[in-house]
Amino acid sequence: MKFINLLSKLISFFLAITILIVIALIFYFSMPIKTTQKVILPKGSITKVVEHLKKQGYNLTILDTYLLAYGLDSPKSGTLLIGGEEMSRITFLKKLSTAKEAINVVTLIPGETKVIFLEELAKNQALDIDKLNKAYNEFSSYKEAGILPETYHLAKNIDEKKLIKILVKQSEVEYKKLATKYLKEYNKQEWNKVLTIASIIQKEAANKEEMPIIASVIYNRLKIGMALQMDGTLNYGKYSHIKVTPKRIKTDKSGFNTYLNRGLPPYPICSVSKNAILATLKPKHTNYLYFMKNKSGVHDFTSSYQEHLRNINKAK
Repeated sequence: MKFINLLSKLISFFLAITILIVIALIFYFSMPIKTTQKVILPKGSITKVVEHLKKQGYNLTILDTYLLAYGLDSPKSGTLLIGGEEMSRITFLKKLSTAKEAINVVTLIPGETKVIFLEELAKNQALDIDKLNKAYNEFSSYKEAGILPETYHLAKNIDEKKLIKILVKQSEVEYKKLATKYLKEYNKQEWNKVLTIASIIQKEAANKEEMPIIASVIYNRLKIGMALQMDGTLNYGKYSHIKVTPKRIKTDKSGFNTYLNRGLPPYPICSVSKNAILATLKPKHTNYLYFMKNKSGVHDFTSSYQEHLRNINKAK
């Protein structure tokens, strides 16, 4: 009987201790903790994450480490949108694994060149331009137009190499889909030609409706060995937004000067939209060889040089 009474007292004692511990833990994890809108977490073990947060001013203890290790999902890495300036400790710890990643929105405009795009990317995202160029040369199969013009959502604090790798990889997926659908295979040498023609269309067309017609002019001229003589081809690289003058036409000795050289430029002159690619793959069938922008901002097309001269005079 004495043993039973002693056992009963011990059970009551440990039960009371357990209840006190539970109450203390509930109180501890419900205590408010100051935080910021964004929290940057490193990759690595939970201990490393906790130590990193402590260095950032978060008052965390061994209890938080144990809860993260055995009671909650593992914390994410990167920049997380925590939200709020104060919340309970348990809410904060949960958000380390459930909060959304902070993102950067990166947009490449159709017709923009790699030089200008990477310079803007470096400036706006505080990245190293040399590392961006190096990464592009490493991952892209194309000297230009290796990134499809779209709006991309990327994690904050992403490094140059990973950023370019993601942009190029996503673009390659789309290129492969289009090439397989219309050309039956994705041959990068042939696709470079497609992108080159599409880039000229991108620079020359006033709108997407004109693109298949511009494509027909390019193909018609190439077929008869006639020089393309298109200003847009001289808006390559750093010259993306530079007005093409008679002096540039006479002095630019590069392969992009389609006044001095017959055939296509050596590679694309700018980024190309899907509309420009589709126009290249499905050009309109015409006998047009010339086009001239009229006063309305769109082009007049003709197969006659004499009519083309009349269109030039009308535009003046």
